[in-house]
Amino acid sequence: MVVRIITYVTVFFVVLFGFFGESLEAAENPGYFVDKEKLPFDAPNGIATDRYWGVHKGAGYRIEVPEEWNGELVLYAHGYRNEEVKELTVDNPENLRKYLLEKGYAWGASSYSTNGYDVKQGVADTHALGKYFNGKIAKPKRTYIVGHSMGGHITGVLIEQFRNEYDGAMPMCGVMGDNELFDFFADFNLASQVLAGMDPVFPAEENYQTTVVPEIKQAIGLNTGLLTSEGEMLQDLTMYLSGGERPLFDIAFSSWNNFLFTLYRSDFSYGSPGNIIDNTDSIYQLDSNKELSVEEMYLAEKIPVIAADPQARNKNGMSKIPRISGELHQPVLTLHTLGDLFVPFSMEQLYAERVAANRDSDLLVSRAVRAVGHCEFTPAEETEAFADLAEWVEKGIKPEGDAILDPEVVSQTDFGMKFTNPIRRYDPLFSLTKE
Repeated sequence: MVVRIITYVTVFFVVLFGFFGESLEAAENPGYFVDKEKLPFDAPNGIATDRYWGVHKGAGYRIEVPEEWNGELVLYAHGYRNEEVKELTVDNPENLRKYLLEKGYAWGASSYSTNGYDVKQGVADTHALGKYFNGKIAKPKRTYIVGHSMGGHITGVLIEQFRNEYDGAMPMCGVMGDNELFDFFADFNLASQVLAGMDPVFPAEENYQTTVVPEIKQAIGLNTGLLTSEGEMLQDLTMYLSGGERPLFDIAFSSWNNFLFTLYRSDFSYGSPGNIIDNTDSIYQLDSNKELSVEEMYLAEKIPVIAADPQARNKNGMSKIPRISGELHQPVLTLHTLGDLFVPFSMEQLYAERVAANRDSDLLVSRAVRAVGHCEFTPAEETEAFADLAEWVEKGIKPEGDAILDPEVVSQTDFGMKFTNPIRRYDPLFSLTKE
């Protein structure tokens, strides 16, 4: 086994691409740093690998190549890091790593050269790592991109911006609806204020968490667990905003509602030029009847209309939070947990709708997992999904998925069972599977 430690290597190559301009150059990242002593990592037990680590274009990286390499590469994109944390760290693809190496795949992962919700830089640094692999190791015969959460957003952008350089993609718990995620956070908090009898304020004031949120919880029963009628309306509204009627939502709401208040900010720019929130197309639904009720019309009237600043949400090219168009040129298989409210299930539905609008649904498979946590996937769920994706890419055999855009299917008690492994103990169906 050979272990190569690389700190700084200069590789000369020219990258021609449309929208990025010079974004593959080292980012202006004052204060961000990589602790190079934390980059070395060991091989998994029983698997012989060559491992590489170092800093490239301001980002830390790790690369692992099995001795019996099959000539294919998997790039992994990690999720969000708080922008106030200045240390840049690399995540290994833990659920997939052993499987990938046993099957002969090499993998690589970047820290990115900034933290924060900076998809543009994550795209640039992950793509740069793939180019670095080409020069340092070899040009792979196939390259896959996988990612969690913000890394799913990065995955979705990479395959659209570099459509001929990636053979397959697997975004997991991804922000596939891009800016719509932040609209969801704002809608939840604005509706909470209205239902608590307050005049809604946008953006959040400095004392929002310490004074306003406790009043909201008191008014609608969130602090006791005994919801008032207004609290029940908030629960129903959150359900429809986040993906509609589906299993595990009651558990999800009780698990996530406190956290959703913490996502309401005094600055919704995330480094973009101005406010990114836009609720001009939000529908405040409390039931499955599309005809608006008196309560729904009241919410729509009381919640202020907020439009994004013109330069904050670009529909073309790259920004810190770029749009995913849903135009596909390679197979894509997604995973999402039904009860996630940090990046809700609606993100996958929005993505599927955009893909369908582009008439590319033949290149998308969506899978639902019966879990409540954000990115709460087991190794079995991720490895089965990747194996199916690889077979699809290599043999043209499209795998099964879930009909996530059919409300009648999604609302079924057993929805999501097909690709959940194992069933979680908190799932009402757990006891039935043990009988």
